[in-house]
Amino acid sequence: MEPDLEAARKRLAEKKAELETISAMTEQARAPVMLDQQSVGRLSRMDAMQQQEMAAAQERIRKRDMMRIEMAERRLGDGDYGWCVECGEVIPDKRLAIDPMAEKCVHCASG
Repeated sequence: MEPDLEAARKRLAEKKAELETISAMTEQARAPVMLDQQSVGRLSRMDAMQQQEMAAAQERIRKRDMMRIEMAERRLGDGDYGWCVECGEVIPDKRLAIDPMAEKCVHCASG
């Protein structure tokens, strides 16, 4: 059974919009930590730096997912979306509903 391409386009667009929104909302959390020793204690600065690094790590994951979305959109344009890049079998719609950027079937992804 062929993948539902219109549903895929919609899911990819929704995921992309979600990632862009989250990225914009967390921009301040990724900003450099000011080391003003007069107003903030050492532990507070360390906590702020840790939170900044965690926000930066989450942003790297979002950027990776944005690249995966772009690759999936490219596969849509090429007519390869929904087909496993390793074995050539169709990727079930249920898998694509969970991860619209999936490029491998469950068998190939787990092996």
